[in-house]
Amino acid sequence: MREGSTTKIVTVDIGGTHARFALAQIGADGEIALDEPETLNTSDHASFQTAWEDFRKRKGGSLPSAVTMAVAGPVKQDLIRFTNNPWIIRPALIEEKLGCGQFTIVNDFAAVAHAAARAPAEQFLHLAGPDTDLPETGTITVVGPGTGLGVAHFYRDEDGSYRVQATEGGHGDYAPLDSIEDAILARLRKRHNRVSDERVVSGPAIVDIYQTLAALEHRSIDPDLDDRAIWTRGTTNKDSLAAAAVDRFCLALGSVAGDIALVQGASGVVIAGGLGYRIRETLLASGFADRFAAKGRFAGMMANMPVKLIVHPQPGLFGAAAAFAREHLK
Repeated sequence: MREGSTTKIVTVDIGGTHARFALAQIGADGEIALDEPETLNTSDHASFQTAWEDFRKRKGGSLPSAVTMAVAGPVKQDLIRFTNNPWIIRPALIEEKLGCGQFTIVNDFAAVAHAAARAPAEQFLHLAGPDTDLPETGTITVVGPGTGLGVAHFYRDEDGSYRVQATEGGHGDYAPLDSIEDAILARLRKRHNRVSDERVVSGPAIVDIYQTLAALEHRSIDPDLDDRAIWTRGTTNKDSLAAAAVDRFCLALGSVAGDIALVQGASGVVIAGGLGYRIRETLLASGFADRFAAKGRFAGMMANMPVKLIVHPQPGLFGAAAAFAREHLK
């Protein structure tokens, strides 16, 4: 919905547990400004439409007639389903159900890649390689450990434009580098014929890492300790074994991020997601950078590649708005 030179939209980031809504303004120069987001529990609403109506009520009863959505799942289909909530979205009915004549739907991690492509330099934290801005041209790999492992990239052209490509790179085969990682792989292989990267580099994976380390030390641990408890113990140094598991996770993340950068021909890397931000201090003090660069004959090239952590507070909402601008406001 245009008002003068400004376009007003609703931007939404829908996951399994939460749906985040915000109003956004896109200026004539392409700058994006987000209002304060509202976070709704998906379990509190029967459908996306009822959540939309709740948000509309919170905003005084009216919303812009344009919407952009980042959704946790594939989007190239007539019916969008979510893995961890019962909502469905039919793109063909968005105008009828929501009153929005313009809309954009993108994969949630594609939205994160849009955010990484658009965010200013001050919204990145240096992790590894030279402490320089991300390159102005070429491919930038985006890796985000969370419930799974999101992988995407964007390519910057010389004219300042960019193109985003979402991938399923998190499902590549996991490659251990030492005997401890051999043990982690062996443990996972008892349950999975094929062990992908996200079985080791994701939030829930910390449980298997922790339990493997306990087995190696012949320690008795609480078998019901969940991933959130292990992350909390490990990042607050209240449990030395949990802290070792977090350090091991950082090593694996460095290895996997380096592998993906090599495969994608990247000239820079962005680590995204709330988990990466939560453990940022541990990442900086860990062997992440060494593992990222440990690529044999390409070690020198990898050591000279800037690796950043995006610290934008709402990359999904910001990235969804950027995707809308790219599609409708060229």
